[in-house]
Amino acid sequence: MLVLSERDILKCVSYFDIVNAIEESFIVYEQKDFHMPNRMHIDHGPNTLLLMPCFGKEYFGTKLVTVYPGNRGTGFPVINGVVILNDLDTGSPLALINGQVLTALRTGAAGAVSVKHLAPENASQLGIIGAGVQAFYQVMSTAVVRKLQSIAIYDIYQEASQVLAQKIREKLPDVIVNIADNVEELLVQSQVVITSTTAANPVLPENRVLLEGRHFVGIGSFKPEIREFPEALYGLIDSVYVDTEHAAKESGDVLYPLEQKWIAPNQVHTLGSLIKAGGAGDVVRNKTTFFKSVGMALFDLAAAGVIYEKALEKGIGQELVL
Repeated sequence: MLVLSERDILKCVSYFDIVNAIEESFIVYEQKDFHMPNRMHIDHGPNTLLLMPCFGKEYFGTKLVTVYPGNRGTGFPVINGVVILNDLDTGSPLALINGQVLTALRTGAAGAVSVKHLAPENASQLGIIGAGVQAFYQVMSTAVVRKLQSIAIYDIYQEASQVLAQKIREKLPDVIVNIADNVEELLVQSQVVITSTTAANPVLPENRVLLEGRHFVGIGSFKPEIREFPEALYGLIDSVYVDTEHAAKESGDVLYPLEQKWIAPNQVHTLGSLIKAGGAGDVVRNKTTFFKSVGMALFDLAAAGVIYEKALEKGIGQELVL
């Protein structure tokens, strides 16, 4: 069995590799060419354990992931876990993969795929709300699908914004990186806005003028009682695009607007269905658009497969004999 650390993963795959793998998995989801049992979701106080299995054509994988919101600022990651990749035919374990960086990569890639298919092709101004670990991967993945000229960052913790800004400047030296004083300032500077927070209540203002004409990507809400987006957004959009149909039950950013009748059930569509149909036209791209991701084990399997294959190809990782 191959053991792959964070360093190994980042050496063997590119953001381009992961974005391509996740884009393909959106199509696989529509074709139903996989077996993905419902993930086990266990809350223990403010913390969460997720058990996420999925079977594909060549492999099956299982991710054990923990979400500990209270870890922010302690030096311990908010999101952590491992992925075990197995051979589909024999069941033999093939790889033990760092789940934290795999999750960050595939989640960043999912957001980027929505930008590719829903944001204007000339969109070059990105806004990031929430400067945690995931924010960096959202930026780097978005840079695969759009030529970014500027990035605005806002976080209630100023130090986190500064750390993220410096990290981005090192990786994308030609991009202007600004730290916004508030969300309103960030919106003015952004064509694409990605929220990646642990906030329980909306982080955007009830201001249709500031929200209009932008593409929004929601990453943070993965529970029914948690929302990142205000009522004003739902009055501007024609559709809510989701990664999985379960999003309507798992995320407050879809469930609550449905309950409040801000949107109707027939306005919720999977992003894969849009991609399969040929993507959005310019009319849609120039409107206000919204993609909500809750993640799924199919994404983990897709990412694990490409990471494992690239590691074998490049001779990266440590062999472990069980």
